[in-house]
Amino acid sequence: MTTPHIIEPNRPATACVIWLHGLGADCFDFVPVVEMLGLPANHSVRFIFPQAPSRPVTINGGLPMPCWYDILGMSPARAINHEHMQSAADSIKDLVEAQLADGIALNRIILAGFSQGGAVVLHAAAENQWPLGGLMALSTYGPTLDTLLEDNNNPPALDIFFAHGRHDDMVRPSMGREAFERLQAVGHRVSWHEYAMAHEVCPAEINDIRLWINQQLDI
Repeated sequence: MTTPHIIEPNRPATACVIWLHGLGADCFDFVPVVEMLGLPANHSVRFIFPQAPSRPVTINGGLPMPCWYDILGMSPARAINHEHMQSAADSIKDLVEAQLADGIALNRIILAGFSQGGAVVLHAAAENQWPLGGLMALSTYGPTLDTLLEDNNNPPALDIFFAHGRHDDMVRPSMGREAFERLQAVGHRVSWHEYAMAHEVCPAEINDIRLWINQQLDI
């Protein structure tokens, strides 16, 4: 993984949000959202935006683009390259461990991801069973949750913020709801937020994210 884009707070960081972009985007995709969140000027939250490698994407005719994992087929269930997924999840583990080494506690770390990026953070959190400050699963789904949730018994309960556009034709809302319900069934504290949008982010969603981050990190 290439060096991520990092936004440091004005004072020493005591919390961290690691935020993954979606297919075809880059590490700067969600940078403008940080300013839109309108956090207090004296907040102590570090924002880390990793960059996915560029590789051929099968469903796009083999056209290379930034992606966390190759998508091999769209139906009947989305088929993915599991080695790529594991590699992406391992890179997130490295980032989490680097934050721990820098003195930031696990319960002050939030993992966030949009679309493919959301699938990766759900995988990484389920696999490692970290007692995180929370997860943000934005317009995403859980292609690997079946196996991971079967293998992991009694995971620490996490606060998970799901957001989805009801007009999303890239990742259907039902795919997000399926992940939501599976995580809820094993004891996570999940909340579902639906918006009148497609596969994107909207102002109402950003406002809800702001409120949620403030609550999770006690800003």
